[in-house]
Amino acid sequence: MAADKALYNVREQSGNPAHTSVEDVVERVFERARNPREDYQDAHFDGIMADVVDRYGTTVVRTVIHRVLVEQYPFRTATIGLDMRTVDGVRIGTTAIWSLQELNRKQDA
Repeated sequence: MAADKALYNVREQSGNPAHTSVEDVVERVFERARNPREDYQDAHFDGIMADVVDRYGTTVVRTVIHRVLVEQYPFRTATIGLDMRTVDGVRIGTTAIWSLQELNRKQDA
């Protein structure tokens, strides 16, 4: 991959206004944490995110999502200095990527 190519198709990274913004991803993650889906194959991640948001708060989760999507931190490294378990960084990063992909697919449709 070229050094100037965005790792994730997020507006703040790619510069493309057609791509989803980090704030849209954050809001999607928080919405799913507040209202977990019941009939979805990976719905357990909604419940996990609800627990993570309750444990660390929205500011910390938002910081991890920004670090992963824009600053290109690895999921576990994105937790540095935030007094949280690295496994929760993996959970947040995974959920953020899925949400980003889903939102970008909707925009492309």
